Amino acid sequence: MAIATLIAAGRLDDRLVEQVLDGNAPGARFERWIDEGDAALISMPDEMAGIYAPAGVDLIVQHREPFLRRLLVADMDSTIIGQECIDELADYAGLKPDVAAITERAMRGELDFAAALKERVVLLRGLDESVIGHCLADRIRVNPGAEALIRTMRAKGAETILVSGGFTAFVAPIAEAVGFDRFEANVLAVSGGMLAGTTEGRIVDAVVKRQVLIEARERLCLAAQDTMAIGDGANDKLMVEEAGLGVAFRAKPALAEIADARLNHNDLSALLWAQGIPRAEWVSA
Repeated sequence: MAIATLIAAGRLDDRLVEQVLDGNAPGARFERWIDEGDAALISMPDEMAGIYAPAGVDLIVQHREPFLRRLLVADMDSTIIGQECIDELADYAGLKPDVAAITERAMRGELDFAAALKERVVLLRGLDESVIGHCLADRIRVNPGAEALIRTMRAKGAETILVSGGFTAFVAPIAEAVGFDRFEANVLAVSGGMLAGTTEGRIVDAVVKRQVLIEARERLCLAAQDTMAIGDGANDKLMVEEAGLGVAFRAKPALAEIADARLNHNDLSALLWAQGIPRAEWVSA
């Protein structure tokens, strides 16, 4: 039997639960509430798992009762935050449509990530470094539920890592604000107070993201099932595949089709219910 967590924060009533049971019958049955009105567990035959969920309900299927993961590796842009930082930064240079088009293709897996990053970064050459601070303050917003997710997992002893194909100038303050243990990201080169149009050091791409997860897992002596990864684009595929629970958050098709779970309707705090953690145990900012 598989265990499915049904999530519809503030809207999960008996009617919706019955729709799921009927849609996945025969053999599906209600097990218990995690938080009544928000999240519940049902069991279903393995061959039926994930077939049907009503509109607005996220259904996360696992093969055992939900449990706390000991390691979380998360993408940042369009996952922990609601924006793509490089697109917003490019807007200050009047180039957002050009850069955003490249970003979209890269996140869909249509372009090599490293080449697409180089192509976009060179367009930022000559932009005043101070624009980064303005962009952070004016444009970048943490997605709902991110702080509750990260702070609760850390309070329960999990390690949390923010790993991004974006830039440390954005990732470092977001990691601190949300409460991550540490981060990995690319470094924008600066010369004379201006962006140089290049990056420094290794490129954090899909391979590096997966390696960050593997290295942390081995250092912590964890089994694969004790890990979780979440992202939204093609650059997250390898780490999402590597994790015990790989989650696609409002993701591009390239990632959604290979993820263990999809979170399309609820905010990031829903991943606490996916680990069996009731709201009374959540840690707020």
